[in-house]
Amino acid sequence: MPPMGPPGRKNDFKKPKNAKQTFTRILKYMGKNKLFLIVVFIMLILSTVCNIAASYCLKPILNDVAAAIKAGTFMDEGIKTLVKNLIKLSLLYVGASLFSFAQSKIMVTLAYKTTNLIRKDLFDHMQTLPLRFFDSKTHGEIMSRFTNDVDNVQMMLEQSMVQLISSAFTFVGIVAMMIVLSPTLFAFALIFLIIMLITVSQIGKKSRKYFRLQQKNLGVMNGNIEESVEGMKVIKVFNHEQQAFDEFEETNESFRTAATNANFFSGIMGPCSTGINNASYATIALVGGLLALTGSLDIGTFFTFLSYSKQFTQPINQIANQMNTVFSALAGAERVFEIMDMSSEIDDGTVTLSEEKTADGKKWFWLDGDKKIPVEGKVVFEDVDFSYVPEKQVLKDINLYAKPGQKIAFVGSTGAGKTTITNLINRFYDIERGSITYDSIDIKRIKKDDLRKSLAIVLQDTHMFTGTIMDNIRYGRLNATDEECIAAAKLASAHSFIRRLPEGYNTVITGDGGNLSQGQRQLLAIARAAVADPPVMILDEATSSIDTRTELHIEHGMDRLMIGRTVFVIAHRLSTVRNSNAIMVLEHGEIIERGDHDALMAQKGRYYELCTGKAKLS
Repeated sequence: MPPMGPPGRKNDFKKPKNAKQTFTRILKYMGKNKLFLIVVFIMLILSTVCNIAASYCLKPILNDVAAAIKAGTFMDEGIKTLVKNLIKLSLLYVGASLFSFAQSKIMVTLAYKTTNLIRKDLFDHMQTLPLRFFDSKTHGEIMSRFTNDVDNVQMMLEQSMVQLISSAFTFVGIVAMMIVLSPTLFAFALIFLIIMLITVSQIGKKSRKYFRLQQKNLGVMNGNIEESVEGMKVIKVFNHEQQAFDEFEETNESFRTAATNANFFSGIMGPCSTGINNASYATIALVGGLLALTGSLDIGTFFTFLSYSKQFTQPINQIANQMNTVFSALAGAERVFEIMDMSSEIDDGTVTLSEEKTADGKKWFWLDGDKKIPVEGKVVFEDVDFSYVPEKQVLKDINLYAKPGQKIAFVGSTGAGKTTITNLINRFYDIERGSITYDSIDIKRIKKDDLRKSLAIVLQDTHMFTGTIMDNIRYGRLNATDEECIAAAKLASAHSFIRRLPEGYNTVITGDGGNLSQGQRQLLAIARAAVADPPVMILDEATSSIDTRTELHIEHGMDRLMIGRTVFVIAHRLSTVRNSNAIMVLEHGEIIERGDHDALMAQKGRYYELCTGKAKLS
């Protein structure tokens, strides 16, 4: 396995893309539901027009009332005119409320549809990423992209997006009306607007910086929590609680500091813009009042402009108040798109795998153009070198030959390169030098899906999925019948313990098999590989969690299973490799001894020392 540093190192964090590009990509996702977007846009325009028009109604109302009082006809024609204007005003406000309600409801649907697409694309793309990506990221950090980061985008679309667009429309409409009403007073309002924009812009830069840091630290903290929860038994066994607490305290404090700064700077936008707005309102009231007294403005225009001036900076205030949500969402979206922009696993293979039913059973064939090559399971390594990172070579000049029906065992200290060899057979990683052939075909020419379909792996760390035991066994081959799954369980010596469970094969597994013992999970993993019925099987410490008695049963089952197949075995228990056709002893990435048990014992080398207890595997 490649070296994995602690989560959250500075060199693990790439600088986020710019906000404009990120926002454009979000808009493209929204554009996939054009009808919803168009309806929301129309509703926003109608709601804004109604609100602005309602404010403008103050001018004729006040001017008509003033004229009627001056002419002495207020109790006659003036009241009728006032009632008509008030009805018109009420209808405009009712219309604005209805349009606002409609667009809010539609926007909620659009927000969830958009984030649903983002999550789907993120998950789909993640399936195409090379194993190297998952080796370098903690599970908590990856999960944070799906949950916290996408949730922030959803919140922005559902709440902030509508507010931002509505505020922009409202601002443009109010500016137009203010210019029409009084260019002189608008000049004073414009001065205060410029001051506000400069203030908000400077504060926004600070806030954006800390929101990016907040999202990064949140992913690191989630990774720390995930590691601590999974390793809680180990923490307690080694009395590691204090150090675990200190590590969490450090990541938690980093998140708190970034979140506090981010929300502080976004939070002061509102008070700052409100203060500037109040100063603007007072100045316009003073100047406008003087103009009204000198007769340069009529009373209706003055009060209408004053009303607009109060609303003039409200859109900016509303935008400022949404900035924390927007910045947080954009920072989260950048982290999501960062994964989406990672290169998918390269698969330039052209040879495919074909499964056919014949009279004497199932047959596999390689389809190489017009050629149809029977799958035998012959695997050959020739002069293979490999490194996870350039400066540290893991495998050096590996040569081995595995024939169908052979059991090839790898023995060596931890880190010697045993698991790496099996990872190369699957093309989880690509070699640097040499070649690996499968039935005389270079594995680089075989499509990865087909290559991996022809292999079955049982890992030391088992993983069970939520579902029944039957479903978990069938995961090895989804079209397997119940009878085939039961036969595989018998082969793996899992049938007896399954039968004793309350629901038998219908027993539901939860929490990665938390209701089963480690040994039982290992038996199910072996049964899952057995039901796949592949030409090649890889057992990576497959019996490490199983007692010696059960191990003997499995060995007998494996002997039956390996007939006609190639089996690679990695084991620390030397008793499990005695019957292997060939045993490869590895140290520091090199094969230092090879041969069967008797031949290696006769050499009295490293293998002999391990078997006789003169040396131990580290």
